[in-house]
Amino acid sequence: MVLILVPKETNRLHYAMQLVLVRLLGLPIKFTKDVSEFESHSGAKFSYGVKVDPKFLFFASNHLLFESKISAIDLTHFVFKNGIVFFPCHDDKSALPFDLFAACFYLTSRYEEYLPHLRDEHNRFLASGSDAFQKGYLQKPVVNTWSLMLKEILQTRFPDLVFRLPKYEFAPTIDVDAAYAYKNKGLTRAIGGIFKALQKKDFDNVKQRARVLVGLEHDPFDTFELQMMLQKKYKYRATYFILLADYGPNDKNIPHNNRYFRALIRLLADYSEIGIHPSYASSLQPSLISTEIARLAKILKREVNHSRQHFLKLILPETYRNLINNDITHDYTMGYAEVAGFRASICTPYPFYDLDQDLPTDLILHPFTVMDGTLNQYMKLTPEQANQEIGELITEVKKVGGTFMPLWHNSTLTNEDEWKGWLDVYIKMVEKAVEGS
Repeated sequence: MVLILVPKETNRLHYAMQLVLVRLLGLPIKFTKDVSEFESHSGAKFSYGVKVDPKFLFFASNHLLFESKISAIDLTHFVFKNGIVFFPCHDDKSALPFDLFAACFYLTSRYEEYLPHLRDEHNRFLASGSDAFQKGYLQKPVVNTWSLMLKEILQTRFPDLVFRLPKYEFAPTIDVDAAYAYKNKGLTRAIGGIFKALQKKDFDNVKQRARVLVGLEHDPFDTFELQMMLQKKYKYRATYFILLADYGPNDKNIPHNNRYFRALIRLLADYSEIGIHPSYASSLQPSLISTEIARLAKILKREVNHSRQHFLKLILPETYRNLINNDITHDYTMGYAEVAGFRASICTPYPFYDLDQDLPTDLILHPFTVMDGTLNQYMKLTPEQANQEIGELITEVKKVGGTFMPLWHNSTLTNEDEWKGWLDVYIKMVEKAVEGS
């Protein structure tokens, strides 16, 4: 057990120490404000924000973890051990020249997303507005890296300390925005699709639609058999997020009461974890999420507690509060649409901290690292460039024993049109991710 001497205890302090020391390093901890108890403790210990005898391990502190307000912070960056850090501590007695715990809290709480910022056309926080993007560490899981830096300091000082570190995991996820391109959409949408293709004089599309609808050709979005084959071959388990919204401008999956769609969902559930994909409309009308969750629970005949927002629509803290109120315990939305990398600078699941209420929650956030549409449609990478980008991200995650979580779609595994060559990207990603795991 590691004893920590602090000037006072706050929710933020507890959260940051639990995140770094317990979740990332596997150490039991205890806090004290009693200097005598601290000095007499014979085991591992350090002081944070309290200077005692120089013979004891000491970490200087920033004020962030000892307050409850949200205010604009002018970060001061500098280079330490070949990486960017901030919250400098100007104290030569401190074991580190920056406040590691405050920095980890700032990044994982997404503090900057509570401050005024620019949003994109979908009202999302822009990656380009983040400190990690602007200072060049977005592709580095620095919270994990800093925790290992702390481990070295503690291990050197207390050689008998036993650490229980997270192990590398590959956790692929698939969003099912549209289970099928043409079939099982209902007569009105089928006729409407053919009519639109005729208006554009896209006769190849008309022909393909007709052949799929009469059963002469495989629906291009129906890549689920391929996915099951890959899961079996490479021995991994995926998580699927199913859109079960009413039809709308940005919600265009198969009708939730279609028997073939429901059978597909139950089939996927035999091999994978299934979560809800809250609709675009639900971000504007939060009450819809309970309806959509109920639909999935009825199909699966069990509770639903995993979720990822459609279009990655995430507004802090409202989105997460709404999920918590609907008994969601795991969310997978923490990532960016416009660029690959680590939105919260961490690649390990961790609990959401509600800054507005200044309280930790039981909602576990699962950060994803890279999305198919990010690489192809936002970053405009070729398949070869995408392979390179993905490989570098996997290497970063493996170095720190994190979880590599890609976000893919069944509709992008078609190997057709704009996704020609991208099936190979997915397979190479899987091979790289499972290598050595």
